[in-house]
Formats: sequence, C-alpha cells, structure tokens
Amino acid sequence: MSESDKNKLFEEYSARTHVIGRICDSITLLLLVGAPFVIGIYLGAMPSLSSAARAFLAVGLVWMASGIVEYFVYTPMLGAGGSYLAFITGNLINLKIPCAVTSRDIAGTKIGTPENEIISTISIATSSLVTILVIAAGVALLIPLQPVLSSPALQPAFEQVVPALFGAMAYKYFRGNLNIALPPLILISLVFCIVPTLSSATSFMIIPCGALAIGLSWMKYRRTSN
Repeated sequence: MSESDKNKLFEEYSARTHVIGRICDSITLLLLVGAPFVIGIYLGAMPSLSSAARAFLAVGLVWMASGIVEYFVYTPMLGAGGSYLAFITGNLINLKIPCAVTSRDIAGTKIGTPENEIISTISIATSSLVTILVIAAGVALLIPLQPVLSSPALQPAFEQVVPALFGAMAYKYFRGNLNIALPPLILISLVFCIVPTLSSATSFMIIPCGALAIGLSWMKYRRTSN
C-alpha cells in the first residue's frame, strides 16, 4: 500500500472515530447528568437545585482547571480514539495513560503518528475491558471476601495502596528526566509544608508545576538545539 493510500485510509478512520466518539461522549454525558434527576424524580427525593448548584460550584471550580489541563496534555498523547475512550471510562493518570505509554514504548511508535493513535486506542480499549471484568469480579466476590477485606491485620496495607501506586508510577516517569521532574516536586513539597491547607487544592497546583516543567523542558531543548 502506498503512502497516499495509507494517509487516505487513516483520514477515513479518523473521521469515523470522531463521529462515533462524539455520539458516545454525548450519550455518556446525558446519562451522567440525567441519571440523578431521573432517580430523584422517580423516588420523590429531588434536592434543592440551588443547594446542589452551590455544592457543584464549590467542587466544580476546583476540578475545572484540572479538566482543562488534562485535555490539553493527554489528547496529543492518546490521539482521537484513545482520548474519547479514556475520558469516557476515566482513571486516566493511574491506568489509561500508563497503559498507552507502555504500549507505545513496546510498539516503538511516536506521538502524533497514525501508528501511535492505533496503538493507544487498542491499549485503552483493552484496559477498559479488563477494568470492567475486574470490577465485576470484585462486586461478585465482595460478600464472600468481606471477612478477609475487613481483617484488622490487612487494614494498614490497604491504607498504603494509593501512595504505593502513585509513588511507583511517579518514579517511572521521574527517573527519565530528573532535572525536569525534581524542581516542581521540590517546589510543591515546600509549598505544602509552608501552607498545609493548599494540599486540598492539588488541582490548582498542577498549573504552576506544569508551567515550571514546561519552562524547564523548553530551556533544555534550547540548550541541546544550539
């Protein structure tokens, strides 16, 4: 197959991907937003809309910055198909992104190429299916395993699952670019030590840390390109 035929085939694939992705995203958004209202009306337990709006603003404004940053950061990494799947199914930073990055490294593809888009879409789709199967198995086994899960001897281990998970993931990315990763990490650690209350606003802190990392990356690029 010639290069022009490949490009034409990929353009057709991308067009269909956007159509299906937009339809699925719209349906998902409608279900997510509409389900609470349908349940509330059916059960006659609708809360005050003004109170719900105030509660949403208190939380939504915090996550708005994170949502915008994630869109601009992750979409170029994942491509169209991977982005639609990842943003619908969630768990980007701790599941979908590592799967896509690992698959890309194994396949040897580069960001922005058709091959990378195909690989990231397949990896994220596989990750989503595996997640569904694991969750289904967990729900089915929840009651039989309840005595084991509630054992006092295992509670300290469960409390360290999230720090261990994110620590291992962070090290994987940090070790390749320590001169870029360490300054934001040191800065944010100092800020949280000086102002502990900011630890509850981690979404906002992504912006200055990301800007610092981008600035350091740009300086490194300028030094190596000269």
